[in-house]
Amino acid sequence: MSVQTSAPEAAVTDADGPAPLNTGLLFGASAYGIWGLFPLYWRLLDNVGAVEALAHRFVWALGICALLLWVRPRAGWWRELKQRPAALRLLAVAAVVIAFNWYMYIWGVNHARVVETSLGYFISPLVTVTLGVVLFRERLRRPQWLALILAVAAVAWLTFDYGRVPWVAIGLALTFATYGVLKKKAATGAVESLVVEATVILPFALGYLVWMDLMGRAAFGHAGLSTTLLLIAAGPLTAVPLLFFAGAATRIPLTYLGLLQYLTPSIQFLLGVFAFNEPMPPARLTGFALIWAALALFTGETLHHLRKLRRQALSGS
Repeated sequence: MSVQTSAPEAAVTDADGPAPLNTGLLFGASAYGIWGLFPLYWRLLDNVGAVEALAHRFVWALGICALLLWVRPRAGWWRELKQRPAALRLLAVAAVVIAFNWYMYIWGVNHARVVETSLGYFISPLVTVTLGVVLFRERLRRPQWLALILAVAAVAWLTFDYGRVPWVAIGLALTFATYGVLKKKAATGAVESLVVEATVILPFALGYLVWMDLMGRAAFGHAGLSTTLLLIAAGPLTAVPLLFFAGAATRIPLTYLGLLQYLTPSIQFLLGVFAFNEPMPPARLTGFALIWAALALFTGETLHHLRKLRRQALSGS
């Protein structure tokens, strides 16, 4: 998944007419839809260890992104980025953070925790807001505080229901929110930043894959043609939704992207319950209902506040 974009003070921008808006919505829905369907792909690789699958994802994603930059070059992007050492450091940290995020996601999907992974991405926007309060001293309005309290109550309830802390969900939410903060501060294009991140991880990924092969434990090239092709497909499956997301971000308001992002965990939740038959007892559904109530309150209040800001801006112009 890509960086999450909703924020309590997200700017409202107008699309240049209905065609860009409709195209942007299609791009956004495609990006979040593909990310939502990822469990179907990773479940096909349940015979591959999560670390090996992760390593291949970085290797082939770097190959695809390098190809994209060769086909449609943005002249001077690396020279410009080298002149921003702080951004390079942020992207290096982001690479480590997203590696942990991807690992937990792949592990969760292949250990029958798809519903729990969806919980992580449901609560991620609220974790992002919390980071804004803690790191940037952002001030929240009363309904936003109530949404956060509901989310904490939901996680506590689900911890009781699971009989354990839902560490996959919490880990995904924390790493994804942190990744979003780092990417926002780095302010680099989607494909270019992924090239840097994958390059940072590449020596470790290649080293691990070579070691696995020497030990005779590698799936790539040894577990059948279909497994090999599926691992190679991790490259385009990482890059394509990023391109859709980038296309959406330039055509529609951030608030629209903020709403569309809930498409991903919603699809994951439905896949977990109906496709993979993961248990959803009434008590667990109650916990998810609390999360959905928190998100509805948070999103509704944010949209109301943004409409208020727009009216004030129009009346003052």
